[in-house]
Amino acid sequence: MINTIIIDDEPLALEILEAHISNIPELHIVAKCSNAIEANNALHMHDVDLMFLDIQMPQLTGVEFLRSLSNPPLAIFTTAYAEYAVEGFDLEAIDYLLKPISFERFLKASNKAIDKFKTERTVTLSTDRKDDFFFVKSDKKMMKVYYRDILYIEGLKDYVIIRTETGRVITLQTMKSLVEKLPSGIFQRIHRSYILNLNKLTAIEGNMVQLTEKGQLKMIPIGKNYRDELSAIVEAKKL
Repeated sequence: MINTIIIDDEPLALEILEAHISNIPELHIVAKCSNAIEANNALHMHDVDLMFLDIQMPQLTGVEFLRSLSNPPLAIFTTAYAEYAVEGFDLEAIDYLLKPISFERFLKASNKAIDKFKTERTVTLSTDRKDDFFFVKSDKKMMKVYYRDILYIEGLKDYVIIRTETGRVITLQTMKSLVEKLPSGIFQRIHRSYILNLNKLTAIEGNMVQLTEKGQLKMIPIGKNYRDELSAIVEAKKL
C-alpha cells in the first residue's frame, strides 16, 4: 500500500484526483490538503510515500514546497500550466500531469510511481544485514539495540518508542524511515503507529495482536490498511 496525499487549492481538482486514486488499489489517500502548510502538517502526521502536488498555490508554490523538504516523498506535479514542466523534472518529480487530467494519463503517471516505489523497497529489503543490532540516538547517547530484544515499536509524531524486554528507547525519527532499516521477515508494520516483532507475537484476536510485555498481556491494534498483509504472513505460516 502506497500512502498518498493530494495537494491542490482547487476543490474540484481534489475531487478528480480522489476519484482517480480510488480506482488504483495500490494507492491509499491519507490526507487531502489545500495548500503547502496543510501538506507540511500532513507529512508530520502520516508516513507519506507519494504526493500529487499542484504547482500554483497560495503562500508556497508546489515547487517551493518540494524544495523545502529535506527528505521528500515521491512527487507527481499537477498543474494547468505546461511551462512549469521543466522545473518540475529538475526536482526529480516522477511525472507532470496537465489539467484537466484524464484517468488514462493519471494511470500512466501512477504506474511510474508504483514501479519506482516497489524497486526502492526491494533494494532496501535485499540489503545484506549481517549484524543482529543497530544504533539509535537517544537521550544524547548512541544506544545499541538488539533486534531480538525488541517487542514492538510505537510511533509518536516525529519520535518512535522502541519497546524492549528491559525497557524503552525513544529516538527522533519517523516510522517509515525505521521500518525500512529493520530486517524483513522479522518486523512487520501492523498499524500506522506500530511495528511488531513477529517472533514476539503470541496470538491474533479479531483486530488485535497479543504479546507479553514484562510478564503482562499486551494487546496492539491492527490497522485496516495492514490487515491483509499480516493475514497473508500468518496464512503462509499456518500448518
